[in-house]
Amino acid sequence: MIAAPQGRSGKTTVAIGLCAALRQRGLKVKPFKKGPDYIDSSWLTAASGISCGNLDPFMFDLPTLMKGFQKASNGADITVIEASMGLYDSSCEDGQGSSAWLARQLQTPIILVVNCARMTRSTAAMVRGYQDFERGTHIAGVILNNVGNARHESTIVKALEHHCGIPVLGALPRDVRLSIRERHLGIVPLQEQAEAAAMIDRISSIFMKHTDIDRILDIARESVGLLRFARNDSVEVVIARSAATKQSSVQLVNIGVLADKAFTFYYPENLEALDQAGACLVYIDSFKDNRLPEIDALYIGGGFPEVYAEELEANAHLRQSIKAVVESGLPVYAECAGLMYLCNAIIKDGRAISMCGVIKSSIIIEKKPQGHGYVMAEVTGDNAFFGKGSLLRGHEFHHSRLSTTEGLKFAYKVTRGHGVDGHNDGIVYKNVLAAYTHLHAWGVPDWAVNFVKLAASRQRAGQKSSV
Repeated sequence: MIAAPQGRSGKTTVAIGLCAALRQRGLKVKPFKKGPDYIDSSWLTAASGISCGNLDPFMFDLPTLMKGFQKASNGADITVIEASMGLYDSSCEDGQGSSAWLARQLQTPIILVVNCARMTRSTAAMVRGYQDFERGTHIAGVILNNVGNARHESTIVKALEHHCGIPVLGALPRDVRLSIRERHLGIVPLQEQAEAAAMIDRISSIFMKHTDIDRILDIARESVGLLRFARNDSVEVVIARSAATKQSSVQLVNIGVLADKAFTFYYPENLEALDQAGACLVYIDSFKDNRLPEIDALYIGGGFPEVYAEELEANAHLRQSIKAVVESGLPVYAECAGLMYLCNAIIKDGRAISMCGVIKSSIIIEKKPQGHGYVMAEVTGDNAFFGKGSLLRGHEFHHSRLSTTEGLKFAYKVTRGHGVDGHNDGIVYKNVLAAYTHLHAWGVPDWAVNFVKLAASRQRAGQKSSV
């Protein structure tokens, strides 16, 4: 696990560099991101060449997490987990759910990335505190970041060796070339940066020059790792149901997925669950495709449509196509950016920029977050995807809000988080379910199965969804 005392210490840069460096050595590297995150994951996917999995102790229980981790890691030479926030940060006083807690459950050694700017011997005091804070937390080494010069590095290394008895595995210099552009939710998604491949190569080159990769590999080899996994049916249920669905399907259903620089937030596990449940995923570019292909359902994930609002508006034919098939009853599942895209307009710089017009409200972009963190919700309203009484766990992060909720119907009653208006989420219109809450397939095993069933019903009815 690549962790840090606090956010913005450089752990994402180190995780990217390590994945890319190990890949260059010919190793099959399976990356994971702890906590709810799409953006860091996209960079780790590109660096390793293998889709980055998600490990979230809030959205799904520990046995499901452990079983999923085991299955996703099969065939890999090494797994690299990027932690979230500070190593011990947790909403629980006992630390449950923190990155340190997760490392202990997975019996994973931790490499601590420390931002050394304006600090020398105090680095050792910090690291010693992190070593001793919770018993059983195995900090196996340190990588120093933002090191000023050789003297700065030498002072810190001597202090760590003397007071902490822990190896320094690398020292990254202050270098603007290691900085990835940021936005209000963190670094900018890889899909939006034309220079992403060059950036990863640059990070990898600097990382290999200033770290001891052989020693990092020795730490991984010496790790006992998980000796056994607790049994849990959640992941197995998804696979079993999915297999049954595929076997019983005369023909695979086609589910369209908007996937471009405006819509990038998809957990690979969600897409894999749809595939396993019997869906053929048809990827659609909301900028270039001027009409929908023949699909039986549509999935619109998260992203930043407000950044590309004018370009989305310019493709009026696709927006009209989506509105038409929604009116004809096409099943549509949309999260956050997808919700925004389905509304009447995005109001930006005082101008209303037209979107699909399915949801009769406009989107207002605010400077401060309108919802940020974990969500708990109960399904209380009729909808095509979840039965009433279902309990959902997910997350949200959005700077937008709806201009009005008058006349809207909701599927979810929010008990933690904000959703659309602080009380409700999951807007329902015909066979559309659009929410600010992001869900993960491991935490809602019925989601993919129900989605495919809806698509199959549409297919059996012989309704064409190409407009």
